[in-house]
Amino acid sequence: MIWKSYYTLLFIALMSPTVFATTIYKWVDEKGVTHYSQEMPPEKQTEKLYSEDLEPKKVGSVAPKMATSTEAEKTELEVAAAEINRKDKEQAKMICDSAKHQLNVLETHTRLTRKNEQSGEMERMTEEERQAQIASQKERIRLFCVK
Repeated sequence: MIWKSYYTLLFIALMSPTVFATTIYKWVDEKGVTHYSQEMPPEKQTEKLYSEDLEPKKVGSVAPKMATSTEAEKTELEVAAAEINRKDKEQAKMICDSAKHQLNVLETHTRLTRKNEQSGEMERMTEEERQAQIASQKERIRLFCVK
């Protein structure tokens, strides 16, 4: 029983991050490019870093950021939507219903495919494309669905 606990402690000690820590050298070349290496470069002024001190990157995905449009573009979209809402209420209702349906599909399914216009083949939609389409449908709902 005592041997098991010794083996466990030995295993934990060997697997701790400090056992695997390495020295990393950081330097800037003549062009201003920063380099990192485990081997010290010849005749360069370097800064020593230790791998256990470096902050690891967060794991996961980052939601894509929508390109911010100018006020003139938003105003044009809003003017066009207001014109459709004013002239043809039935068309505005159809756009609203379609946008709600598309948003529902985009939010409930993550593995969507679409037809490539040039090749005619079906291809999988990337997460960035899906998020952009979600934002687009929300904008259509905002513009065409009268509250």
